[in-house]
Amino acid sequence: MHNIDIEVVEMTLDVMKYAISRITHSSPELGKPKSEEDLRELVGETITPEGIGGESAFGLFKDVLVKATVPIDHPRHLAFVPASPTRAAIMFDLVTSASSIHGAYWMEGAGGIFCENEAMKWLVSLTGLPKGAFGVFTSGGTAANLSAMVTARENWRKNPENRNVKALVITSEGAHSSIKSMAKVIDADVLLVETEDLMTADMLKAKIAGLDPAQRKRLFAVVATGGTTNAGIIDDLEGVAEVCAQEELWFHVDAAYGGGALASDSARHLFKGIEKADSITIDPHKWLFSPYDCGAVIYKNPELAKEAHEQEGSYLDIFKDEGARGFNPSDYQIQLTRRVRGLPLWFSLAMHGTDKYKWAVEEGIKLANLAGELIADHDDLELVREPSLSCVLFRRKGWSPDDYRSWTYKNHEEGFALVTPTKWKTQGTSETVARFCFINPHTTIEDIVAILQSME
Repeated sequence: MHNIDIEVVEMTLDVMKYAISRITHSSPELGKPKSEEDLRELVGETITPEGIGGESAFGLFKDVLVKATVPIDHPRHLAFVPASPTRAAIMFDLVTSASSIHGAYWMEGAGGIFCENEAMKWLVSLTGLPKGAFGVFTSGGTAANLSAMVTARENWRKNPENRNVKALVITSEGAHSSIKSMAKVIDADVLLVETEDLMTADMLKAKIAGLDPAQRKRLFAVVATGGTTNAGIIDDLEGVAEVCAQEELWFHVDAAYGGGALASDSARHLFKGIEKADSITIDPHKWLFSPYDCGAVIYKNPELAKEAHEQEGSYLDIFKDEGARGFNPSDYQIQLTRRVRGLPLWFSLAMHGTDKYKWAVEEGIKLANLAGELIADHDDLELVREPSLSCVLFRRKGWSPDDYRSWTYKNHEEGFALVTPTKWKTQGTSETVARFCFINPHTTIEDIVAILQSME
């Protein structure tokens, strides 16, 4: 099966033909899921002792299986945080896989890691962190947040009094679900500042002041959000940074979604204070137009991350040898084995330039503001809050949660759009509302009008 024969050549041509068709199609079919039973009935057994052949397997994928998926770059996919990788990034994702580069250590992956680091320099420059700051690409925001929190905790435990003590972190109710998940992994407790809106310095001070002495001793970090997933809200980063400095706490900013807006002129000022962070998460596979999966964690002091994550093993000693010296991404985050997932971002940046990235991010912000105007002018709709970054929360007057769900499933079933509801708390009461998240520059005002009309 490792031989190069006519079957492999023909399959390569088929795969390239499919890839070219998909890359050049900006509005693919909006697929919808099928049950496992339905898929099993349609495709049968695909893993057999003899194999079913490449042509049959690829045919099943093209004709059945891919149609049971939702393309994240569909212009009317406005749910969750969608993505819209550039064609250049998609093409180079193929090159990345075909090149078979192990991106853990410089000795094996120097050329690819060099390219990743060029893209990382640009990311770091967006944050305004001081000289010496640097980062590494991860599988996504969860891995980035976890890597940062491991670094923070290990730094905190340099104090012998903190060893064998269960750590404590403070974040807000609006923070991403991965913060709580990450805390479970490192066996830390999480205290929430009770707000889905922006977390202010005063709120944080009050939460810290309310801790008993044992809790205060366990507190090691604060996680602020640079663009909440639900509503695009940016915490009071400047104020939170000052509190963390006063209290000698690690200051982490989860900007997995919103960090892309650092590339824009119109939203950059909203992130004032991010340059004071000890660590930052940004996901290029969200608003910086990379394919899945590509997150990033950036450290003000990368050496602290290296102390926390560098792995030991006799089979790894060669990577520390003078002849293998260079930047080793695995020393700065939780994964040892890794692909050079920053390569597609590098190629797209190199091909298009950063000005086009700035334009594309601004398009998402512009679409959110246009949607806000359309909703405000509609008799049956109203904004829940003003658009923030590229997120818009709004309600259909008189609708129940069941109405929103039925609307979502109807549009999806018809292959028209995927827009899902969420919940928003107003004066302590949670309600179901509709939500847009704009990432794709191919989304048009006509798309927005048509989706709003579907609520009538």
